[in-house]
Order: sequence, then structure tokens, then C-alpha cells
Amino acid sequence: MDALKLISDSSMKTEVPQFSVGDTVKVHVKIQEGEKSRIQIFEGTVIAKKHGGINETFTVRRVAHGCGIERVFPVHAPAVAKVEVVRYGKVRRAKLYYLRDRVGKAAKVKEQIRNN
Repeated sequence: MDALKLISDSSMKTEVPQFSVGDTVKVHVKIQEGEKSRIQIFEGTVIAKKHGGINETFTVRRVAHGCGIERVFPVHAPAVAKVEVVRYGKVRRAKLYYLRDRVGKAAKVKEQIRNN
């Protein structure tokens, strides 16, 4: 167990982005295509954060062409280059799975005004 903890401490990112469930984020993902690599941006609402430590993941949901798309990203994965917070959401739940059943304006999350 100590060896697993030692490996996980060395491979964890030093700067973890600060965001929570309900926030709208832009996730910059590195994509390898043959010899070339590029960065693709996936923007959506964070509907869940799971686990903790090296296994921490977050789920981002967006609607594209009327079809809901969800992607699960590991926080400490090298493929996730950067996470930008576009706007902060005001929610009262830890998991926002109920947004899957909603369409249009009903699927919106209220914005939280922060004085930073």
C-alpha cells in the first residue's frame, strides 16, 4: 500500500484547477493523431466530481446539435492540459444528473456572483 501511495504522489499534478459542480468549464484536451498532437477544447457544465486523490474524475456535459454529450476526465491525467472556469454555478446538489432529463432553459444552472 505504501508503494502505491508513493507512485500516486509522484504522478499527481501540482496545480489542480479549483472548480466545483455546477460550474461551466473549458477543458483543454491533448489529442494525439499519428505524429502530430493538438489541443481540443470541450466546454460544458460539470455535473459530477468523484473519488479523490490520484483517482479523482469529473464529468462534463454539453448539448451539441440537440444531443447531450458527457465526457469523464481524470483530473491528474496528462491528456488534460488545462481547465478554465467560464462561469460559476449556484447549485444545491453534489451530482447534477437530473439535468439529463431536462431540455432547453430548464437545463440551465443559475450563475453565482463571486467577489474575487
